[in-house]
Amino acid sequence: MAKGYSVFSLLKHALKPDSAWPQAWEKPQPRSSYDVVIIGGGGHGLATAYYLAKNHGITNVAVLERSYIGSGNAGRNTTIIRSNYMIGGNTNFFEFSLKLWEGLSHELNYNCMVSHRGQVVVAVSPVQMDVFARRGNIMRLNGIDAELLDRGETQKLLPYLDYSKEARFPVWGAIHQPRAGTARHDAMVWGYARAASQLGVHIIENCEVTGMVMDGNRVTGVETTRGRINAGKVGIAVAGHSSHVARMAGLKLPVESHILQAFVTEPVKPIVHHVVSWGAELFYLSQSDKGGLVFGGHIDGFNTYTQRGQFFKIRDVMECAVSLMPFMSRMRLLRHWGGIQDMTPDGSPFICRTPVDKLYLNGGWCYQGFKATPASGWTFAHTIAHDAEHDLNRDFTLDRFEKGGELDEFGIGNWTYKQ
Repeated sequence: MAKGYSVFSLLKHALKPDSAWPQAWEKPQPRSSYDVVIIGGGGHGLATAYYLAKNHGITNVAVLERSYIGSGNAGRNTTIIRSNYMIGGNTNFFEFSLKLWEGLSHELNYNCMVSHRGQVVVAVSPVQMDVFARRGNIMRLNGIDAELLDRGETQKLLPYLDYSKEARFPVWGAIHQPRAGTARHDAMVWGYARAASQLGVHIIENCEVTGMVMDGNRVTGVETTRGRINAGKVGIAVAGHSSHVARMAGLKLPVESHILQAFVTEPVKPIVHHVVSWGAELFYLSQSDKGGLVFGGHIDGFNTYTQRGQFFKIRDVMECAVSLMPFMSRMRLLRHWGGIQDMTPDGSPFICRTPVDKLYLNGGWCYQGFKATPASGWTFAHTIAHDAEHDLNRDFTLDRFEKGGELDEFGIGNWTYKQ
């Protein structure tokens, strides 16, 4: 079992550079049964397993990953963390997640490279300034930091934007959340995996789930490429493949799977010191520690399970980048990639029990999965352990559409304003 990282362990290995670091997490053979099986070895699945062990004392847990840890959406995102939401069910949830991010490196004894650089969302019309004022007021009433900036304050903070009279989308101002920022996605996944393993959780890689073992309307285990594994409870946390896995238990989900592309440029000197988003279209950008500008936009608008995006979306996102920051027209695109995500009718996720007994769902994250990881794991672990939703995810149920309890964050609270 890996020991805790510390300045002393760093010094020890500095003096003996040829000595190997201990294995970060155990790689055990799967047992025949577990109290809880979590399908999906991304951030949400690993965080759930960690909090099951830490908060609820349930350590007979297996996380099943069909490939290697972090091979899915956990390594295919733009690493933004924030809590600037305005819908009741989302506001406190994402603020709780951001607070967990703030102490995550210490919690996991692993540097998650959390950077509270702030997020600035630029308004391109007076109507958007009114919308941002409303959003900021809701945030501050919930104890969340928010600042409304006029054009001059925005120009002082972000001098590299296009403030010319010829700008296609003139800058009117912005809303700023200083505590928002970025974190390292790989470090988060590895940190949760290591911490969960130290608490006794089994992390089983290269173990694809091929079916559910059912006893009437109750799930009792899973069939995998490494044999049958019995389970007292089963949790699904597989991002864009939620509907595919849930169908194995006869459950049809109200989600569609789409690809979301992300991009990174060649490295340049530090220039973008915040996360920058835009009100003219869904666009977001930050600068990595290596100097590349990391950015993205809307999903590709059709259902797919591929991880390769289409050229028209590349063109659209590049147009956004150059319109907001004209200097980017002279930069070279280094690479781009895609992640598969669940899109729900209202743009909000599911963390809940399902109509199938002892089967639990964590999915439907749309654009929000990475930033939600700590709170998602915390509340999903509570839901599984107690067979009841936590107060923070009580609204994230499958039956909310039937009851008229939609959380239309995308339609109402999204940065884009459709005039």
